[in-house]
Amino acid sequence: MSTTERPRILIVGGGYVGLYAAMRILKKMRYGEATVTVVDPRSYMTYLPFLPEAAGGNVAPRNLVAPLRSALKKAEVLTGHVTEVDHARKVATIQPAAGDSYELPFEYLVVATGSVSRTFPIPGLAEHGIGMKTVEEAISLRNHVMAQLDKAESTTDEDVRRKALTFVVIGGGFAGIETVAEIEDMARDAAKIYKTVSRDDMRFIVVEAANRILPEMGPDLGLWTKGRLEERNIEVYIETSMDSCVDQHVVLKNGMEFDASTIVWTAGVKPNPVVNRFGLPLGPRGHVDTKPTLQVQGFDYVWAAGDNAQVPDLAAGEGAWCPPNAQHAVRQAAVLGDNVVAGMRGFPQAEYKHKNLGAVAGLGLHKGVAILFGKVKLKGRLAWYFHRLYHGAMVPTMNRKIRVFTDWTLAMFLKRETVGLSEMEKPFDAFQEASAPPKPAAAAEPKKELAASK
Repeated sequence: MSTTERPRILIVGGGYVGLYAAMRILKKMRYGEATVTVVDPRSYMTYLPFLPEAAGGNVAPRNLVAPLRSALKKAEVLTGHVTEVDHARKVATIQPAAGDSYELPFEYLVVATGSVSRTFPIPGLAEHGIGMKTVEEAISLRNHVMAQLDKAESTTDEDVRRKALTFVVIGGGFAGIETVAEIEDMARDAAKIYKTVSRDDMRFIVVEAANRILPEMGPDLGLWTKGRLEERNIEVYIETSMDSCVDQHVVLKNGMEFDASTIVWTAGVKPNPVVNRFGLPLGPRGHVDTKPTLQVQGFDYVWAAGDNAQVPDLAAGEGAWCPPNAQHAVRQAAVLGDNVVAGMRGFPQAEYKHKNLGAVAGLGLHKGVAILFGKVKLKGRLAWYFHRLYHGAMVPTMNRKIRVFTDWTLAMFLKRETVGLSEMEKPFDAFQEASAPPKPAAAAEPKKELAASK
């Protein structure tokens, strides 16, 4: 940790806002003007839109993360958590990955903790649900799906096969629809190498509480997407929800019941609850309340943006808030970075205003849907090209851009990898078994001699 007496800009979180804001500040800042410190429990930033493609095996997991220390060479990167903030003394309590907690002074604070999965107290969800918020979850889902195909191939028990080959995704937003489309695409390809498992044996189900899927795309494209998924034998149930999944027995509110070994939860996000301990004003849903300048209400030295912030959407009009998506987070980070530097120098703050450029969604290989500038609607292969072009350009660092496009280019000539590494979930079991002391053999019972007949 640096012992410099320069003013410290403390950035809590190394996701979209944390990484891009730090890059912007370092670019705009004069040499020696301040110390930039980024604190995050992970040492890398994850490009979340690529999680479904990672689950489907189209992007290597290492290529959808950007190491913070490599991307922010002029910053101080600490692996750990900020557990408390004392505004009176301007110090934050840091709990490092190893060792005792300590206090870190700061002059300026950026809150960029992002979001976590929004869950409900549904019986069985905590034990059997699989999230899609981290690269670890995406890769675990891929390995899990492949393991279910292996399980189905290895048994003749129809109940076991049916459960193994039933895949449920709760949530019909971008994360849910892209995830089910990618894993269905992967499973369809993988079935070609199995002798007793075919796509017809599998069941894919999407459950959405609202009255349509992909609400950001509008009703027309949402309805079109629903039709394309159903053509692939993916069942889509809207205006319903999951009541229970105890012992992987799924019960839906519409009365359906079935067993499923794979239950993916993508039903929305909520602000990281750690912001409750930062002593900042929060909105009705737990977001940090900010001004249009991204300064936190009542604090001229604290800024917040991204999924953990309630940012007024000036482009949408009075009373509107920016939705929690990557498009806003990246653009807010640039304005936030400029405002932090301006704040240090005593200059006025700029307001954040951004008109939505549209949205893109991948629905598996060569399939997609997009709406550009709120008017131009694209479907099928052309939308899929826009999806890849946009996200390939937005992934941080040139190193990762080249690696992602290389992955995609190779995939044009090589077949998709359909191997699952399910043992990665418990990598030490084999060694522990091999190194365990041998169990003593059971003592042989003494032979009983036949009694001599009298």
